[in-house]
Amino acid sequence: MTLLLSNDDGVHAPGLRQLATALQQQGYSTRTVAPDRDRSGASNSLTLDRPLHPVHLENGDISINGTPTDCVHLAVNAFYNGECERIISGINAGANLGDDVLYSGTVAAAMEGRFLPKTPIAISLAGKQHFQTAAQVLLEWLPKLEALQLPANCIININVPDRPYEQLTGIEVTRLGHRQRSDNPVLTTNPRGKECYWISAAGDVADAGPGTDFYAIEQGRVSITPIQMDMTLHSGLDALHGLITQG
Repeated sequence: MTLLLSNDDGVHAPGLRQLATALQQQGYSTRTVAPDRDRSGASNSLTLDRPLHPVHLENGDISINGTPTDCVHLAVNAFYNGECERIISGINAGANLGDDVLYSGTVAAAMEGRFLPKTPIAISLAGKQHFQTAAQVLLEWLPKLEALQLPANCIININVPDRPYEQLTGIEVTRLGHRQRSDNPVLTTNPRGKECYWISAAGDVADAGPGTDFYAIEQGRVSITPIQMDMTLHSGLDALHGLITQG
């Protein structure tokens, strides 16, 4: 199997390096296309207002001056068309839990691999230290995920506690939790006197009870969440049809 690797932390990020090394040591063939710098929070954005310039690095990786979605889009449709079977995005430095998935470039990169034959995977470490733990979890679960008959329009979102592997307390299949609204943007002034804003940190946790991804990580367990890409509110279709009929 040839795996496509990407991330949103940048092509030189330690999590991506750990991911590639671990997979290659187990005999997997990998291709890496990732942003030239940290593009966290880029979500599913494509760069449409300027051309993208690939840089081929000495180790064979490709660096792109664009978003994570740009990277996977080019990899799938230009660089490695028909060659890769699955996208694995990560290992992200920081968790992607609950509402984080709406903004995450890590999750977005995985979603862009939805046209590949096998279910995309996004993997994140709830910290910045034990990337090897996350890599080991992935290596153990990758063969198991092969046996799952998941729909084509979903991804597997994995979050791993930032601790040594032997200190993990288990693995749990979870649903997404939820955060409260984030703090207000911070208004400041740049050196030239122009007003500008900093986006504040993510909001505090609002829904983190048993069964959620937040709860699993808090308890020291690996969280595995299937996420669907079909955003249709199917439960609302009949009500809307009824409105049209009444009209």
